[in-house]
Amino acid sequence: MAFGTGNKDRIRDVYERAISNLPPAEEKRYWKRYIYLWINYALYEELDAQDTDRTREVYQECLKLIPHNNFSFSKVWLLAAQFEIRQKNLDGARKILGNSIGRAARHKIFKKYIELELTLGNVDRCRALYTKYLEWSPDCSYAWLKYAELEMSLSETERARAIFQLATAQPALDAPELLWKSYLEFEISQGELQRTRQIYDRLLERTKHWKVWSGYAMFEANAAMEGGNSILQEKDLEPKQKQCLKAARSVFENALEYFRISAPELKEERAMLLEDWLNIERSSGQIGDVSLVENRLPKKLKRRREVITEEGTAGYEEYYDYVFPDETASLSLNILEAAYKWKKQKLCHIQA
Repeated sequence: MAFGTGNKDRIRDVYERAISNLPPAEEKRYWKRYIYLWINYALYEELDAQDTDRTREVYQECLKLIPHNNFSFSKVWLLAAQFEIRQKNLDGARKILGNSIGRAARHKIFKKYIELELTLGNVDRCRALYTKYLEWSPDCSYAWLKYAELEMSLSETERARAIFQLATAQPALDAPELLWKSYLEFEISQGELQRTRQIYDRLLERTKHWKVWSGYAMFEANAAMEGGNSILQEKDLEPKQKQCLKAARSVFENALEYFRISAPELKEERAMLLEDWLNIERSSGQIGDVSLVENRLPKKLKRRREVITEEGTAGYEEYYDYVFPDETASLSLNILEAAYKWKKQKLCHIQA
């Protein structure tokens, strides 16, 4: 009823009585609904009562009350900062966001604070915030990537490169594939072919995923058009393309050798590498040679295997197996050797 009358004192009294009923324990699940009482109170003071001082006071009291050592609410910090921005009180907004980072740092807070400073064109403040962000969360690929993108947007190539180098040197990242991919694309865009190769080599020290091998080979195959070579005349381009295709083949050979010897169980990955290699040979026109790959392609066979669970046999399932020509040749040789040994043993037995 108080809200319908428009009586400010009565409405404030209702809010004051509501927020005086603290949650029964300092657990976030109890505080979630309670915090919205404060938020609604602050919004009422700003939008309906249009009382700037009281709005600020409500946010301040709310932030004092929250037990930040146990949990916090990014929403309250951000609403308080956004209120100060609407009042054109940038120093006040910075103070709130800075306190938030110091007492209850969250990804949302860093993102909004950096967004604010970027909008205002304060590059040095953005750099300082990204530094704090990464000190707080060094495994955050998003923060590393956005920091590098900031430097790239400013044409600060060396700064961006240094950030990528630091990022990929981290012992753990939440999305490493995204960061490495961006790093590679950055160096390729700069025409730094040798640096790109070094990055691929570093990446292969960390992971032997078939997509990394394939990406490396495709990069080598297309290197003729990178590094400022896109304006080469046709007579000069073909020798370069042959050289690049040779480098791509070398990468594929190394990859296939790895999977054949060190990971023979990953047959599907090996088959996909061969398919990618075949596609490169086909797309290379006259300088391509599909015969290098076609006689190495596996046969895809549908097989059945028994499914074993904790409770015992659970029937059978179908799966695809890949049989490679070198495996067939090796199997045939083993059969011949076994037959020879058997025949030799039989002759020895007869003679005895």
